[in-house]
Amino acid sequence: MDRSIGEIRFAPERHRDVVVRRRDGIVAYHLACVIDDAHQGITDIVRGADLFDSTAWQLALQRALGLATPSYLHLPVLVEADGQKLAKSRHSTPLDRQLAPQSLRTALGWLKQESPPSDIRSAAGLLEFAEAHWDPARFRGLREIRLAPRH
Repeated sequence: MDRSIGEIRFAPERHRDVVVRRRDGIVAYHLACVIDDAHQGITDIVRGADLFDSTAWQLALQRALGLATPSYLHLPVLVEADGQKLAKSRHSTPLDRQLAPQSLRTALGWLKQESPPSDIRSAAGLLEFAEAHWDPARFRGLREIRLAPRH
């Protein structure tokens, strides 16, 4: 079960066989993640909702190998007006460090979290407030946040 999107189901007609070793002999991503997480004792995984569908393969591998299943939380992904994920590889505009407090307030708003009091002005203070009031149920089911087009 994902704490924001809901039930994670392995659908054989959709997921088919998972690749555990590539043709070039390298261990594939899903198996490497599952083994790595188990080896490190990972109990919680937080990542973008764009990776939600691959979680089913990881759950299947965890079960097959008798490994513990971490708790999952998939956050909505920021997408540009054209529907593409915000990413360095696409040369998306990076955040300005000088605007970190305002950017954090904006992100908390996108995630429908409680608004921090206006007297909290530092990034550290905003993060502390956000941690104390964090509620994934507020963005339940939201997979992406589309940014407005730039003019």
